[in-house]
Amino acid sequence: MHKSKIQLDIELDENKIPEKLFWSADDGGILNEEAKAVFLSVWDSKKKESLRIDLWTKDMPLDEMKLFFHQTLITLSDTYMRATQDEKMTGTMKDFCDYFAEKNQIKKDNFTKR
Repeated sequence: MHKSKIQLDIELDENKIPEKLFWSADDGGILNEEAKAVFLSVWDSKKKESLRIDLWTKDMPLDEMKLFFHQTLITLSDTYMRATQDEKMTGTMKDFCDYFAEKNQIKKDNFTKR
């Protein structure tokens, strides 16, 4: 059996606030790439709940955080569609993504492919 490893390394300040984030994914050819934010969700089937880690560095610019959220919402709606084949709810989610972008003044050229 093949095992794959994804690793996060976080450098914290004295108050345990992330200063630097690095990630590696052996199978993806990624080694110690720096990132400004990470959202990680894991499903606990026993408890029927989502567990998550949301981290961002203290120097993450607000405009980039809004863009990161927007792109994450879009990819979540794409993932929802692949997982459920629920076109109606996926469309509703995409509509919300458009609304989110409009309210946060995110330009169309910053959108991920839909």
